[in-house]
Amino acid sequence: MNGYKIINDPVFGFIKIRKGLLYDIVQHPLFQRLNRINQLGLASVVYPGARHTRFQHSLGALHLMTEAVKSLTEKGVYIFDSEAEAVKAAILMHDIGHGPFSHVLENTLIHGISHEDISLMMMEQINKDMHGELNLAIAIFKDEYPNKIFHQLISSQLDVDRLDYLRRDSFFTGVTEGNIGSARIIKMLNVKDDRLVVDSKGIYSIENFLTTRRLMYWQVYLHRTAVGYEKILVNTLLRAKYLVKSGKDVFATPALTYFLHNDVDAEWFATHEEALKMYADLDDSDIWSALKVWKYSDDIILSTLATDMLDRHLFKVEVSEEKPSEEYLNTIKEQIARQMGISIEDTRYLMVLTEIGKDMYNPEDDSIGILYKDGTVKDIAEASEILNVQLLSKKIRKYYLCYHRF
Repeated sequence: MNGYKIINDPVFGFIKIRKGLLYDIVQHPLFQRLNRINQLGLASVVYPGARHTRFQHSLGALHLMTEAVKSLTEKGVYIFDSEAEAVKAAILMHDIGHGPFSHVLENTLIHGISHEDISLMMMEQINKDMHGELNLAIAIFKDEYPNKIFHQLISSQLDVDRLDYLRRDSFFTGVTEGNIGSARIIKMLNVKDDRLVVDSKGIYSIENFLTTRRLMYWQVYLHRTAVGYEKILVNTLLRAKYLVKSGKDVFATPALTYFLHNDVDAEWFATHEEALKMYADLDDSDIWSALKVWKYSDDIILSTLATDMLDRHLFKVEVSEEKPSEEYLNTIKEQIARQMGISIEDTRYLMVLTEIGKDMYNPEDDSIGILYKDGTVKDIAEASEILNVQLLSKKIRKYYLCYHRF
């Protein structure tokens, strides 16, 4: 066992990491940074146990990828050692570009660039530090490798990323309905016509996986309280940025200062070498430390929002199928403006209307194929007797109106 490091994971038990390339990635500062970023952003406001990190999730995804490669190999799918190592390296780094509180930074302090784009930049940085050892892993991550099953294992309707986060998030939130049979699904994986499919014996596990994912989205990821709390943080950062642009002095760590002072987008990253380093220095603690100072700001809006964040004064959240009327929105704005002594225009920091939609299953995008003993493949939509795929693939739209309580 000298060739491995062993980590005791609360979800999967002992996870082995082979010394060499994979262990070197885990040891890299850009990967270690994931220890300082919560997996579920601000969901702990509803589920206090949800304090697990992107680091833990990435190690869990590596474990499941190792199991998936083993399972496919046992079924006679030929996988080169170099491919196996590369697909494990790719899944290990798939979330490396996440910013503080998961998706809060996107369209707040940075825009026009996704965390996937930043993940790729960070992978290229690690690849440079490792003298090109990650070329194959990056090709698989970008879906540029001829054998498509490896990219499907990283990013598809049935990737190991989802298999880990559903199990892990269910475990740490205590939402037991989210506990999918990831081990069984992995055992049932197969390949047909260069595409990842599931043996027909695994159909019930897939049905459970799809319904579970739907439940976890509405019960955890899009929980009204967590969404409302996230909006407070987004608006706090937007207000701080506005004050900086107005020439006010706003406390922040060096990394946070960089993003408050600059208009950072994809082009900025491409033309400013220091941007990636500054982004890598940014984690959850930068935001919390700023909030503790902003609570005492002489700007009433910034201090109110920072206090709301720190003392858990949650925005009121109203969820509806129909968009609220302009008249209703204006009434709320007027009440907030009157109570806070601010202009109607500034109420945009204390009230936000957002439309949230979620596809649980998109047959056109990426269907799940069920493989039968006679070699035929049917889409899960046809193969399932109990799954109402019309219902599952129905686009659900909800309006979340979040505002400061008055």
